[in-house]
Amino acid sequence: MPLARRAFLTVVAGSATGVVACSRTPVTGVPGEEEAPMNQTTAASRAARRLLPRHWRQLRFETAGPADTFRVSGRSGRITIQGGTPGTQLTGLRWYLKHVTHANISWAGEQLDLPAQLPGVDDTVTRQANVPHRFVLNDTNDGYTGAYHDWSYWERELDVLALHGYNEVLVYTGADALYHRLFQRFGYTDAELREWIGGPAHQPWWLMQNMSAFPYPVSRQLLDARAALGRRITARVRELGMTPVFPGFFGTVPPGFAERNAGARTLPQGTWMGLARPDWLDPRTDHFARVAAAFYRIQDEMFGSSTLYKMDLLHEGGDPGDVPVGDAAKGVEKALRAARPDGIWVILGWQRNPPRALVDAVDKSRMLVVDGLSDRFPTVVDRESDWGDTPYAFGSIWNFGGHTAMGANTRDWVDLYGKWLAKEGSTLRGVALMPEAADNNPAAFDLFSELAWENGGLDLTTWFRDWAHARYGARDPHAEAAWDILRRTAYGTTRADSWSEAADGLFGARPSLTVRKAAKWSPKQLRYSAEDFEPALGELLKVAPRLRKSSAYRYDLLDVARQAAANRSRVLLPLLKEAYDAGDAGEFGRLTRDWLALMDVLETLLATDSRHLVGRWVADARAWGADASEGEGLAYDNLSLLTVWGTRPGADAGLRDYANREWAGLVGGLYRLRWSTYFDELRAALKEGRKPKSLDWFAIEDRWTRNPGRLATRPAGDTYEAAARVRDQLTAMS
Repeated sequence: MPLARRAFLTVVAGSATGVVACSRTPVTGVPGEEEAPMNQTTAASRAARRLLPRHWRQLRFETAGPADTFRVSGRSGRITIQGGTPGTQLTGLRWYLKHVTHANISWAGEQLDLPAQLPGVDDTVTRQANVPHRFVLNDTNDGYTGAYHDWSYWERELDVLALHGYNEVLVYTGADALYHRLFQRFGYTDAELREWIGGPAHQPWWLMQNMSAFPYPVSRQLLDARAALGRRITARVRELGMTPVFPGFFGTVPPGFAERNAGARTLPQGTWMGLARPDWLDPRTDHFARVAAAFYRIQDEMFGSSTLYKMDLLHEGGDPGDVPVGDAAKGVEKALRAARPDGIWVILGWQRNPPRALVDAVDKSRMLVVDGLSDRFPTVVDRESDWGDTPYAFGSIWNFGGHTAMGANTRDWVDLYGKWLAKEGSTLRGVALMPEAADNNPAAFDLFSELAWENGGLDLTTWFRDWAHARYGARDPHAEAAWDILRRTAYGTTRADSWSEAADGLFGARPSLTVRKAAKWSPKQLRYSAEDFEPALGELLKVAPRLRKSSAYRYDLLDVARQAAANRSRVLLPLLKEAYDAGDAGEFGRLTRDWLALMDVLETLLATDSRHLVGRWVADARAWGADASEGEGLAYDNLSLLTVWGTRPGADAGLRDYANREWAGLVGGLYRLRWSTYFDELRAALKEGRKPKSLDWFAIEDRWTRNPGRLATRPAGDTYEAAARVRDQLTAMS
């Protein structure tokens, strides 16, 4: 039975256009496999059972003390963890696993080689968070991380986020059903709204008021299934003692709203990357107040209320027209206060957002800016001045579009966070982990998460050495050497060059002999030395055999080998250009064979891990379809996000390959197709003494996206052996 059909069965009354209740049956899973009743065990204990099925009975969780404090104590085989919330208790569990048992659970691999009886703690350990707001996930997360994940994914993801100390989780799943139900009260039909709402993979940009109506109308059953999943996610967030951060209403309306609602005033927003933007309802008006009131009322009926609401006015080029931004902000705030008197407006710090006119117009004590630029620009030095003492969270967006590149500005994190927190008059009140796609860079994930729980600062040399210990389960000189190399290279960059993400590889770029990046808005060059990075692969391959069994080791080995291969593309391409410009067909042919051979061994490596299979990405989307036709449409929705993104104008404007990533099926599929086609044309041009012909890359890309052929959905091969082949290929090419 397709996933969406299974999810639909959890709806016991109504639909996306009516009140919907959710049964206790999981959205996915074995029929009849219900969760333990709330009174049988604590939420933290249930999470521990999911994460540590062989050891959870040795853990005792107690609710005690402030919400942001945990205590760990106990003797061998009986560990007591106290905390003010289940989430805080799980944060205490993570501290125990790392520092006492030397184990690791991350969103990308785990190592749980634990003794049968858990060791005791010498003394009671107490940790208190240094900020109240610990926000996680980006507005784009539901697109670039995976719009078609099911409950089994979200259940683990939420456990892991709680384990890492986060207490505020952005939840957008199901917002499409909310809007669908809302605007039927304002003159729109079911069919009109399903055509206006974007496909799940593209919905984040619809919610941000960037686009609508792409690529296909959504179905009623899909809306119902997503609403059911959204309720389940929200319920678990609350159960773990975290707060769901919901989308708030800031004026997005379907086309023709003013014509259907006499007296309403809307402002057209034009287009974004070739796609039509939704209109904006003037927040100063009574019509805005009525729509907003209905929005929050329906949201409460469907998902319950919250205290945190994410809203970004006029995102990336929105046009205020003749509406003063400050007055618009007052209207948005007034509607939020009317519905949620205790609500906090969460707004993204990005580009020029939020403008000073906006924050000065509202109650700053009821706003939280999640800063996406804390570690991006060296000119960011005084957020109190920038935002008029508005509370803010120190944030990082180390990843754009889901690029598989390793790296983060960790030196900035440990240097800036403590200073900004301790400065006189500081309004820093939180951390905000916001990579555009999650489930990557596990070292960065762990390190950033610890900022809010450390009181004495972090030494990166020591931290990465201890990370290697917990990540693989024992001290190993080669593991420590590998991670010290990574600390100094991929994780040793700073914002001095005005970047927060690592450079993407060139295998995923539209072919050119002068291309310097795959995505338009990515660094043009590596931010560290490829030559200095590459020895990390050899060191990881030398890690003791007994430490190679965990998914953590396999993930890291694959990631380092993948990155070493991607880095080599930047060394090879100038040599290819030199040979072509010199008319040396023999050398050019040899180098193109090396290039494609490296892509082939990279494809073999990536195919060994299920998280690096684009076939799984496509199959996950297809499974939500009510029938084969809808399944194919959803598959295109998901896959196009990684390739052409949208229409030809949008691709030409820079969206194509924005979400490029080195995954099996992409490297050996579209990416190899492009480069082999390009090399064939260049070789023919050399032979015939002519200029190379222009190629219609969008036509090639869109054709492949609509019919990529058979894509593997199960891993094949051995990661260690495949990584060794990458090393050998790199050595042979040196």
